[in-house]
Amino acid sequence: MKINSTALSLTVYDVEASSEFLKTHFKFQEKWSADGFAYLTHQGFNMPIIFLESGKDVLPEAIRNDTVSGVIVAFVVDELEVEYERLKNEGVMITEPIREDPWGERLFQVTDPNGVVIQLVQWVEPSDEQYAEHNADAN
Repeated sequence: MKINSTALSLTVYDVEASSEFLKTHFKFQEKWSADGFAYLTHQGFNMPIIFLESGKDVLPEAIRNDTVSGVIVAFVVDELEVEYERLKNEGVMITEPIREDPWGERLFQVTDPNGVVIQLVQWVEPSDEQYAEHNADAN
């Protein structure tokens, strides 16, 4: 199978609120929109994010009234602390403060008005020897 591209489609109650959140705080651009639909892209990010309004009949009946749950949208960045301070200064509620996991992942999380969790990640050297050895073997 040859996959030509991919997109992330998230079902939310308020499409405009999620769309505005990404445009305002993460520099996404809205390419297309219609009633209950928004298609966003980012200049440095090659995977569109689509928001669909819960309850729309274009959604499969089994999930038509569901909304995003248990999904984390992760953006890998170069300067985690800079992004943390920027978002905090813009009034975005930080829902998970900066932490570092032993396998070399530094991260923090914010949540959009519809409950979409956005995680900003920066990869660093693992602090746990077990993970450092595994990463060295993989290279």
